[in-house]
Amino acid sequence: MGYDPNPSAGKGKQRISTMSNSKNITVIGASSGVGLKSVERALERGHRVTTLSRSPISIAANPNLTVVQGSATNKGDLKKVVANADAVIVALGTGMSTKKTTLYTDAASVLIEVQKELNKNIPFIILTGFGAGESGKYNSFLMKLVFATILKAVYENKTQMEEMITKSSLKWEIVRPGVLTDKPLTEKYRVETKLYKGIGIGNISRSDVADFLVKQAENPTELGKYSSLSGK
Repeated sequence: MGYDPNPSAGKGKQRISTMSNSKNITVIGASSGVGLKSVERALERGHRVTTLSRSPISIAANPNLTVVQGSATNKGDLKKVVANADAVIVALGTGMSTKKTTLYTDAASVLIEVQKELNKNIPFIILTGFGAGESGKYNSFLMKLVFATILKAVYENKTQMEEMITKSSLKWEIVRPGVLTDKPLTEKYRVETKLYKGIGIGNISRSDVADFLVKQAENPTELGKYSSLSGK
């Protein structure tokens, strides 16, 4: 069973508070998509945010925002943004590209190395997708075809990243959302931490995924788990 992170959720559901102490949250892969939404959500919730991305970030200036342009595969850049973090959100993406990539494993390798060197005992919230690792077996027949053809190369590397992260000394949490949409924030979504027949992970907005990532950075209730996200 999953839980509805909306504070008004019904009886028997776990709850995540919308109130939190301010933290230093680093977002890696922050220039677009879920990464950018995570930056916006973290700022909305009163956190100090440091970003790392190869591309410039299109966002209004904010005294709580520090923007670093660099690479997630560069040790110096990663050290700079992780050094003072209370939590790290990794939301790397390849955009619309479905070509073979090593981005995810390259970044994971450097991240693990940096964490060891800095001895940072903080939560690392890692975004992948429903279809990575064992979750691929629980997709619908149509989605299995998509992952076996169009998304095969990208998700192979995401799966490899998951394996590297989960075998490391990082305090990790893997987040696997369903198909991403641009619908507005609802704070009402389903979170499953176990895979089962008929799990039915469907669409979810990038804003709601970002909401979950930020709330887990605030209060990591699912450490050492794979959280599958669905809008319903």
